[in-house]
Amino acid sequence: MPLPSCASPIFDAYIIVDWSAAARPVQGADSIWIACLERRSDGLVPLLLANPPTRAEAVARLADLLSDLISRDRVTLVGFDFALGYPQGFAARLRADAPDWRGVWKELAARIRDEDDNANNRFAVAAALNEKLSARPFPFWGCPAGADTAQLTARKPDGYTADALAEYRLTDRVTRGPKSVWQLAYAGSVGSQSLLGIARLFQLRHHPWLADTTRIWPFETGLGSLGRPGAGEWRVLMAEVYPSMLATTQAHGEVRDARQVQTLAAHFADADAQGRLAPLFAGPADLTAEQRRAVEHEEGWTLGIETMGKPSGGPTPGRNGYDYLKDAHAIYRRSFALIREEVDLGVLPQGLQVVAERLIHACGDVTILPDLAYTDGVAEAARGALAAGAPILVDSEMVGAGIIRARLAGNAVLCFLNDGATAELARRNGTTRSAAAVDLWRPQLAGAVVAIGNAPTALFRLLELLDEGAPAPAAILGFPVGFVGAAEAKVALASHPRRVPFITLKGRRGGSAMAAAAVNALTMDRQ
Repeated sequence: MPLPSCASPIFDAYIIVDWSAAARPVQGADSIWIACLERRSDGLVPLLLANPPTRAEAVARLADLLSDLISRDRVTLVGFDFALGYPQGFAARLRADAPDWRGVWKELAARIRDEDDNANNRFAVAAALNEKLSARPFPFWGCPAGADTAQLTARKPDGYTADALAEYRLTDRVTRGPKSVWQLAYAGSVGSQSLLGIARLFQLRHHPWLADTTRIWPFETGLGSLGRPGAGEWRVLMAEVYPSMLATTQAHGEVRDARQVQTLAAHFADADAQGRLAPLFAGPADLTAEQRRAVEHEEGWTLGIETMGKPSGGPTPGRNGYDYLKDAHAIYRRSFALIREEVDLGVLPQGLQVVAERLIHACGDVTILPDLAYTDGVAEAARGALAAGAPILVDSEMVGAGIIRARLAGNAVLCFLNDGATAELARRNGTTRSAAAVDLWRPQLAGAVVAIGNAPTALFRLLELLDEGAPAPAAILGFPVGFVGAAEAKVALASHPRRVPFITLKGRRGGSAMAAAAVNALTMDRQ
């Protein structure tokens, strides 16, 4: 497959490694995959697609492959899909030999025992590091069921702050719904791969065949547009990559991981040929000087992650049209499976987890989870009121339309926005129709469930009524949306002295779909 040549490529070969933290030999899905493409005069040639069952075998295969490429003076990019660093400050708190990535790598390589059959001590190492760093189960968390210890627990700990240790690296914050390097277990976790991967990469970096000709980006190169190395310079550049940054479609029976490593290798090769790869090694242009130093010395960066999600044309048609999932039940199952993979709902009280899940599904954004604010017991209060047939007061027809009536216990869904009295009341009071409609809620307000998904003025007016002594609803589901007043109304709700049970989403985000989704989640036991 000949490639266009718009610039002189940096690399002659491209290797992508999909890593695994499996505790036993495994092949197929969720195991290690290695793809290698080599650039030759007639285009890209697939040099290797391997599925080694253990990390030990993977490192041996990579050492052999890289040794061969070096012997032929081929310049090679090697991408690994695990974090190469930790949030800024980890090295200093670890009191390692060096207060940067070198100290961390050396410490992990000394502590990790990763046997030839994949048996390893990663959970014990994480517990020991927690003891050293904080004398409590922080910052690492996540372990097999029943394996909690005083220094490593199944639940995420408190204490992640910019002044102590951040939960995410700078590069992690670029993606939606990132997983933290501190999380070692459960769906989508990446921490175990990083602990075991860094220890193995330390071994590979210092392999006698590779030590003199290998560099780690950006730790040993800095951030900057990359050029082809000259004679006597490095020949292997290792970097952190994210195979899922590209959409892929695998053939029937093909392992998704196998397709992803091949796709990403081809993507980088194509970008290199067109001169688009070199600038990616500079990282994002908007990093501050302090952030650049953190990336270069301790945290690392995921190559090209800042370009993720930028439009590159429409979807790719398959042989029979566009390739997309058509089965409604499969779409539904996959949607919620992805949510559970990408976000840890366990940080919420049990009663709120299904509400958060439905809110995420309604807006398609897992990053809302940290911005949810609520009072203890709000889910139970709302469920109890709904089960008893309490009225549901909504601020817009769209919220009401989104509520699934089949789940209700005969609850009246009431919206007075288009009531004949509302417009005149709004004119007389010099306010919006949304706020005026709230005045018409008063006879129904005691013990009701309020769902606001549109107007900040509706929420403000509700709080004013409560200040005036109006009866309290059982719960307020406050999701007004917009640039003017939405964030402020939610702050007022959260700090209101009546302390009516509530759930809200901090900031500007919200909407009718989210308000309706919250009601539907709270009535799911009647489905």
